[in-house]
Amino acid sequence: MIYKILADSVVWLHFLWILFLIGGAFWGVKNKAVRIFHCFGLGFAFLIQSLDWYCPLTHLEVYLRSKHDPAIAYTGSFLTYYIEKIVYLQVPHVLIFIVTILLLGLNILYYFLYWRKRIK
Repeated sequence: MIYKILADSVVWLHFLWILFLIGGAFWGVKNKAVRIFHCFGLGFAFLIQSLDWYCPLTHLEVYLRSKHDPAIAYTGSFLTYYIEKIVYLQVPHVLIFIVTILLLGLNILYYFLYWRKRIK
């Protein structure tokens, strides 16, 4: 049962990570450590999409689910089921890659415009 809980927690962490990559620039412009972590995360997301790798959080979840015995536990949480559907969208890889590039570009643009406005 502990592996099921841990795997579900990884799904939620993965979801929060995606939200951070999407909107982390709004927090990052005010906090240097967050900005560095956010830029690193965006770069890593671009790298894993470019090389067609899986996210390490996906590997961790698969490992934890493989350690779990589904015969001794209930089917799972209603919310986690839908969060998994969001995290693991069934769309072509090229679409995810395009969205990653757009996300990277929009965040860079946001950082640039914020710092340009701040310098003036």
